[in-house]
Amino acid sequence: MKGQRKRIGILTGGGDCPGLNSVIRAVVKTAINIYGYDVIGFTDGYLGLVNNRFKKLTLSDVSGLLDKGGTILGTTDSFDPFKMVVDVYGEKQERDMSDRIIYNLKMHDIEGLIVIGGINTITTGYRLSLMGVNVIGIPKNIDNDIPGTDATIGFITAVNTATEALDKLHSSAESHHRLMLLEVMGRRAGWVALESGIAGGADIILIPEIPYDINLIARKILERKRTGKNFSIICVSEGAVPVEGSEYSDKTCPENTVYGISSHIAAQLEKLTHLESRVTVLGYLQRGGEPSPSDRILTTRLGVEAVNMAAEGNYNKMAGIINNGLCPIDLAQVANKCKNVPVDGELVRIARNMGVSFGD
Repeated sequence: MKGQRKRIGILTGGGDCPGLNSVIRAVVKTAINIYGYDVIGFTDGYLGLVNNRFKKLTLSDVSGLLDKGGTILGTTDSFDPFKMVVDVYGEKQERDMSDRIIYNLKMHDIEGLIVIGGINTITTGYRLSLMGVNVIGIPKNIDNDIPGTDATIGFITAVNTATEALDKLHSSAESHHRLMLLEVMGRRAGWVALESGIAGGADIILIPEIPYDINLIARKILERKRTGKNFSIICVSEGAVPVEGSEYSDKTCPENTVYGISSHIAAQLEKLTHLESRVTVLGYLQRGGEPSPSDRILTTRLGVEAVNMAAEGNYNKMAGIINNGLCPIDLAQVANKCKNVPVDGELVRIARNMGVSFGD
């Protein structure tokens, strides 16, 4: 029997990634087909919620979205409604606009709000829950750094993209006897570099959790050369950092530039090894394109679970996957936290057993 008709809201926040449209599809189809709910989509994340930019989502709106990249709702990166920059008599000021969100949700008679996003989006959702908003989070992030879930939406597809790039770089590296560096996303956590590095046969993997010594990296490369391997593949997480106090610890290390940390590392290695290097920065290529089959299944599971949680009144939690089972987790256990790669975990041990260097 269908429950009493009610309305739920939905938005996508933070950086885009493969799978956002397919999770919107799962939410809308479950909400309408199973529970007879209305679904109100707010555009461009919390910005649309503050400015009351919305549309009622129907089954026809989500038809054909399963394999489409991006998000039909749009998104904004790093927008904080608690610190929104507004123009006050020609002067830019920060204002707390969360009361606008409360007002707009009440105006639309929305019982619960489903927020699809990364740490910042879910943290904002948690802060709204403390103000009385019924919130359900769905974790998406190609970095896979959200606690409370084994995998986030977009991560598996990003690893596939990075692995394919490593596969293609191998032949060029071997042909020209070069050092090939592939820089992937992962500012705070190195999951993409670690998993794609293992899958793509990288010789060296650099992640934020394990500070690297450039001299040890050079030694690894020269050891390979002495054994007849005149090339090396290095998978670099954008958040990789050198060990403190090393000769090359910071000096001219670029931070938040379009060139990335890998260009800095490549220049250092050319001096130390006298081998030619080339750098490929995947950047936003990791965010685009169609989601992998695994991500399509994950998004569908999480989208359906989020609506079921709303129907049960199980709010202020995030829908997660633990040991391949659905596992809602309190938002308080997710907000402002980061799931880092365990430096003594199984994947790091496996990589070391395969001869991979982490520069330490």
